[in-house]
Amino acid sequence: MRWAGPIVGVCLWAGVASAESDPSEAARLASQMLQQASVALDEADGARNRVRALTATVQAYEAGLEAMRDGLRRAASREAELTARLQAREAEISELIGVLQTMESAPPPVLLLHPSGPLGVARSGMMLAEVTPGLNQRAQALSQDLAEVSDLRSIQQNALATLQEGLTGVQTARSELSKAVADRTDLPKRFAEDPVRTAILISSTETLDAFASGLSEIAGAEIAATNADISERKGAIKLPVSGVLLHKAGAADAAGITREGMIVATRPRALVTTPTAATIRYRGPLLDLGNVVILEPQPDLLFVLSGLNEVYGEAGQVIPRGTPVGLMGGAAPEIGTILSLSGDGTGTDRSETLYIEVREGGSPVDPETWFQTEKDG
Repeated sequence: MRWAGPIVGVCLWAGVASAESDPSEAARLASQMLQQASVALDEADGARNRVRALTATVQAYEAGLEAMRDGLRRAASREAELTARLQAREAEISELIGVLQTMESAPPPVLLLHPSGPLGVARSGMMLAEVTPGLNQRAQALSQDLAEVSDLRSIQQNALATLQEGLTGVQTARSELSKAVADRTDLPKRFAEDPVRTAILISSTETLDAFASGLSEIAGAEIAATNADISERKGAIKLPVSGVLLHKAGAADAAGITREGMIVATRPRALVTTPTAATIRYRGPLLDLGNVVILEPQPDLLFVLSGLNEVYGEAGQVIPRGTPVGLMGGAAPEIGTILSLSGDGTGTDRSETLYIEVREGGSPVDPETWFQTEKDG
């Protein structure tokens, strides 16, 4: 079954991105994205591959909420700009309204009289003919600004119901996705996990280096060979989560600590997916890294993802690209939080961090040699 919903959502998101000069249109397109995600959630109930359908649905909701935040931020900024402009022109506007009201209320015979006689009437008529178009133009510009302010305020007020539906929908989709992943039994496995060996290895190691080098020891059966090769995608692999690069490999974080991997800032409860087809070598809590997922896209290459709140799948499973492997932590944002950020745009709502480390032949390498990071998530 093919899913038109997420495809339409991508097209709408492109439309939102291109509507930079029109915050009203951006907010409307974001509303359509959330509605499309709601339809996709309903359709996912009867999907053959429910995990894939729900994954696309969660991503569609995330894109819609992202677009709504962006649209509201622009709408609030535009409203503030117009309001400041109108306030600055308050005296001019009052004078203009007074002139227009005087012209409108004066009886026609009075307008035709002039103390200087017919010549004065003709001159004043010529002056009035020159001034009137300018007054009309200023009046129309004022009317357009006032109408736009009213429209922007209406959009922000109407966004309340749309945001509530979107936040409720994405929470439902995430919950159903977690259940669908837990119920999944159709994935191939390269090896069976041995929980005892895993526990012994974790208790006997103090660093990620030591754990990664001992990964081959924790399988309960021989690991089937694979000829997977993703080298042609080197440097072009998308990040496993929608986010922005916070710290590069080797750069000091806020605490002055340097790490061999990079840190990506994400929004709370963001969905994390495998960026390539891979074998799950480990998933669960590890050392001081929190919940960790270690993926093996090809022999002697590991992607280490840490900082997740929930992790999906089982060690040994071979999962296709785009398969969900977990959710970020944090509390789902309330409507008031999103609306308060609508005029911000500083990225302070990306409160969660995903640590990504890449290891080749047992040694860490700069993740940016594999991942594409220049684009904002």
